[in-house]
Amino acid sequence: MIKVALTGDSFITQRLPRDEKQLKDLQGFLAESDVRFTNFEVTVHHFEESPSATSGGTWAAARPFVLKDLNWLGFNMLSCANNHSLDWLHGGLKSTIDCLEKEEWVFAGIGRNLAEASQPKYLETKNGRVALISVTSSFEQWHRAGEQRPDVPGRPGVNPLGHKKIHRVSKEHLEALREMDDCTEVNSTRKLNVKEGFWKDTNGGYVFGNLHFEEGEPGTSTYMDQADASRIAKTIHEASRQADVVFVSLHAHEMKGDQKNRPADFIREFSKFCIDEGAHGIIGHGPHILRGIEIYQNRPIFYSLGDFIFQNDTVEKQPAEFYDLYQLDHCHTTADGFDARSQNGTRGLAANRKVFESVIASFEMENGSMTKIELTPITLGFEKSRAGKGRPKLAEQEHGIRILQELKELSSEFGTTVTIAGGKGYITL
Repeated sequence: MIKVALTGDSFITQRLPRDEKQLKDLQGFLAESDVRFTNFEVTVHHFEESPSATSGGTWAAARPFVLKDLNWLGFNMLSCANNHSLDWLHGGLKSTIDCLEKEEWVFAGIGRNLAEASQPKYLETKNGRVALISVTSSFEQWHRAGEQRPDVPGRPGVNPLGHKKIHRVSKEHLEALREMDDCTEVNSTRKLNVKEGFWKDTNGGYVFGNLHFEEGEPGTSTYMDQADASRIAKTIHEASRQADVVFVSLHAHEMKGDQKNRPADFIREFSKFCIDEGAHGIIGHGPHILRGIEIYQNRPIFYSLGDFIFQNDTVEKQPAEFYDLYQLDHCHTTADGFDARSQNGTRGLAANRKVFESVIASFEMENGSMTKIELTPITLGFEKSRAGKGRPKLAEQEHGIRILQELKELSSEFGTTVTIAGGKGYITL
């Protein structure tokens, strides 16, 4: 029997006080499990690396000591593919890989080439072998790890899952778009590049600028990239033969419309695809809030486990582009930038209570099956000052019941019943 504890994003940028009771309580809780997972959402270096011109929101970075604190807390398996992996370009990514390897972490999702970024990683426990495949759908195109050739090295990056978004409109609206195309230059560059062989033309539908349209019942749908999905399926097949349990970690910010707490269509499509291919569960994270839980083929899909550690506003340094966003200059500090971004803590992630509330999902696996999932609510100090925000603790009963009620409602959309008892949530399979 393999005991598993899963958490969401660990956006850790500062040391953890090891004498803090709330952290010691969590340390004891995690120690009860063989597998202790979190998504590692920062790069690690000493700020000697050059930053990217853009970022995943904050240029996520911490000094390497945070890895020691995560280890002290009890984690033994990390996913690393996310929208912040290349915030500090390839140098930051390579530094992160070097630090993780030096400290002998089991981590997946990033690599010096596509083969490394894609490969399953294995955790040896006394009760069995567990595989992790880490994927992100939230990334810039240049974040993709590149495949190596006999004559050209691969490109460092993330294990990517692309997706396609199709907007369906009426015949009249599609005709109106074509008319606008005819009288503007919105598609001129694309048409010339296709004509000269630099781009491949899109099969089916109609492209207006960067948007893909088709005639049909009005609405928008998203679909997973078939080539990426097929490549990931091969790694699931490999892991299924090499391990007793296989998890796929998916970092995905994409949402249904403007509803951050609901996953985009392609996320549901991909999650079920992975289970059909042999995965025992999907560990979702990314939007920094909880999303519902779906049970498919008697296996769990956690669409988002929210945050476990969230120290977004205490990153030590930020590049010039960060300050430019808020019309600040070299005389300003990171504190000035974070004040400007959040309007002194009144907007954005810093002002959203749900960003600082989550659950730890625990269960036991035996012969590849589970019978019950336990959901333990946690809070991350929403009421505290910036300096104290973001560190987790087991939720007090009043807050815990509210968190579980919200998760219960989100999960009901997927036909999942969450029973609340004794300050915890339970899903029976």
